[in-house]
Amino acid sequence: MKNLGNILKQAQKMQGEMAKIQEKLAETTVVGQAGGGMVEVTMDGKQEVRKIRIDPEVVNKEDVELLEDIVAAAFNDAQKKVQDLTRESLSKITGGLNLPGGLNLPF
Repeated sequence: MKNLGNILKQAQKMQGEMAKIQEKLAETTVVGQAGGGMVEVTMDGKQEVRKIRIDPEVVNKEDVELLEDIVAAAFNDAQKKVQDLTRESLSKITGGLNLPGGLNLPF
């Protein structure tokens, strides 16, 4: 029973540390780019898009599909950066535990 008490204390400590990481990540922004920087997507740590910048040079009404592809690529780049940052931050408190990807921690 003594070990169970220690495990619960460790879990509570980890939960508190995760809450701090969530707050810090929510305030963090990353910028994803595509098309050689012609499109930028700014995203916060909750993977919410805060800003999109599109260079007027890439806007061509004859080729809207290209612009759509570049915006999607910039979004995916930003999302990957947030996921990498989240994974890196969580590994600091989990001691490198390889948690299953489906958990979507900390959000």
